[in-house]
Amino acid sequence: MPIRIVRQDITKIRADAIVNPTNECLIPGGGTDEAIHRAAGKRLAEACARLGGCELGQAKLTPGFDLPCKYIIHTVGPVWRGGMYGERALLESCYTKSLLLAKKHRCRSIAFPLISSGAYGYPKDRVLRVATECISEFLYEHEMDVYIVVYDKTSYQLSEELYSGVTSYIDDQYTGDASRENPLYEPESFRLNCGSGISQSKKRDAEAALPQPDFCLPEFSAQESACSPGSLEEVLRSMDKGFAETLFDYIDAKGMTDVDCYKRANIDRKTFSKIKCSKTYKPSKATVLSFAIALRLTLDETNHLLNTVGMSLSRSSKFDLIVEFFIKNGRYDIYEINETLFKFDQMLLCV
Repeated sequence: MPIRIVRQDITKIRADAIVNPTNECLIPGGGTDEAIHRAAGKRLAEACARLGGCELGQAKLTPGFDLPCKYIIHTVGPVWRGGMYGERALLESCYTKSLLLAKKHRCRSIAFPLISSGAYGYPKDRVLRVATECISEFLYEHEMDVYIVVYDKTSYQLSEELYSGVTSYIDDQYTGDASRENPLYEPESFRLNCGSGISQSKKRDAEAALPQPDFCLPEFSAQESACSPGSLEEVLRSMDKGFAETLFDYIDAKGMTDVDCYKRANIDRKTFSKIKCSKTYKPSKATVLSFAIALRLTLDETNHLLNTVGMSLSRSSKFDLIVEFFIKNGRYDIYEINETLFKFDQMLLCV
């Protein structure tokens, strides 16, 4: 996946490069910088000394030494002074310069911390927003897997308006009922009462007490069940379009290019190629919803796309409700949605 938010110690991330937020002297001053130096070993300090420092907003590279990465990219972020002194431009430069340096050294993956969000005081939610915007702009032109590494959920905060809105929506809609999330769910009482010793009348009563599905299977006569010539072919011809065909219909209808679609969906080109080359490709729910967000589908259109792979949005899934909240409110920023999903301990789009 091109961008992924992970809760992890950055010194343990297995990527081609990790980014070290440091100072202009490239001498560890605590926090993530010190942790990276400690894990990489003494040779890192020697390599940094040979670089002759690093300017604010710039980036320089050393080997990873004892870390499980090939390279460490060192960048100097701004100190937060209220946002009126060019802090955002400098922070953007840190992310962009680091990405370009990784590309120059043919890295296929890179892990970023929230630069300047520690002792330098840059608000964590603003850092995350700058990071996702810079990275997504870079990924529109280049292919690379990018991790945004946070130590725990308190490392950033959603806006109070968004957090309270999502929380209220979940509280109003969430059922937590397993029978609604899984249509094959069978209550324990029914399993226990339907053993071989139960009478048929009691069994029928128990079955009647179960929630009835909101659809009916067609009934066939004995003659029809003998499969008259051509009947199977007719049924197959009348089937709805599959996921891939429906997806490309929506792409055309929305006037988007393939590249626009998979980039906005935060999906890599390799996965998109598989979908394009196989009419029988069955994606995960997260993938389907990523495309729905990229295409700015309505709730009905989203469920239509989900139905092509036998899925739908559920009131018993917090993940589904969070995505539904954003669709209903016309908020189609996949990175904002992923930040929210992460905050609520849900899987991300797209996994």
